Amino acid sequence: MTGNILEVDGLVQYFDQPKPFLERLLTRSRGARVHAVNGVTFDVREGEVFSLVGESGCGKSTTARTVVRLLTPKGGRIVFEGRDIADLDQKQLLPVRPRVQMIFQNPYASLDPRQRVGDMIMEPLLFHGLVANRKEARERMLALLDTIGLHSEQADRYPHQFSGGQRQRLGIARALATSPRLVVADEPVSALDVSVQAQILNLMMSLRERLGLTCLFIAHDLSVVRHISDRVAIMYLGFIVEQGERDEIFDHPLHPYTEALLAAAPSLDKRFVHVPLSGDVPSPMNLPEGCAFASRCPRRASRCLEERPQIRESGGRRVACHLV
Repeated sequence: MTGNILEVDGLVQYFDQPKPFLERLLTRSRGARVHAVNGVTFDVREGEVFSLVGESGCGKSTTARTVVRLLTPKGGRIVFEGRDIADLDQKQLLPVRPRVQMIFQNPYASLDPRQRVGDMIMEPLLFHGLVANRKEARERMLALLDTIGLHSEQADRYPHQFSGGQRQRLGIARALATSPRLVVADEPVSALDVSVQAQILNLMMSLRERLGLTCLFIAHDLSVVRHISDRVAIMYLGFIVEQGERDEIFDHPLHPYTEALLAAAPSLDKRFVHVPLSGDVPSPMNLPEGCAFASRCPRRASRCLEERPQIRESGGRRVACHLV
């Protein structure tokens, strides 16, 4: 690993939820704002797998979609290969698109049901002018099918003629078609059976070794994260609360939320005692003034309710907690 291929600094993403017209007219208010990503900062080194982990709804998938510029960020910087792409318009993003690709969570929804899978893989090659002609595009497509464990005669089939695991393999092939520098994998195995999950994870690990892939991996399954990651960041309510090397995070968590996640995960390791969390997750439409986890933290102090902790270095890790 040589340097950072991606640097995300103070990333902000929110969504305005307008009220119905009559209610808006009577109350003179525009509606609520959902704060999905709140000042997230991390970097991804070349050749590594960096994982974002957290409960459903914590903002990790929104972070991923904003990083690849499927969503326009409301604030912060996204520096890819030394260039800030946060403010680029769609035309300026065209040269960047082949170099940053995404593997989506649901292979049933992310593939066009009306398009043959061979054409689907060739399309970005032809669109971005990465091949001289259609013959060269087909040769690369057939090579990709072989790489992901499918056969050349399957190129003329439609997505509904494949199983869920095969569809996710096709999603991986489509993402790899342009030889990207960064692959963002948004929970690529969560919609699959357990046995198929292992096959897809092993495929991704193999491709990483063969192709030198750099990956931003989004997940909530801690066993998957420990298997595939080099470094890990823990998200809660749109904030990163802890970040560090994989083994340090799993063996010696510092933030109370990280401890709670590890204790709640099925494991034979009994070092972390599961303490049920009380209270509810705060609403992303009304963020607390203090620590976002304070309402559920068993070790909270008065300061935690009044002052939001800033993430800082602690023992080689970055932690946002007043108690550390």
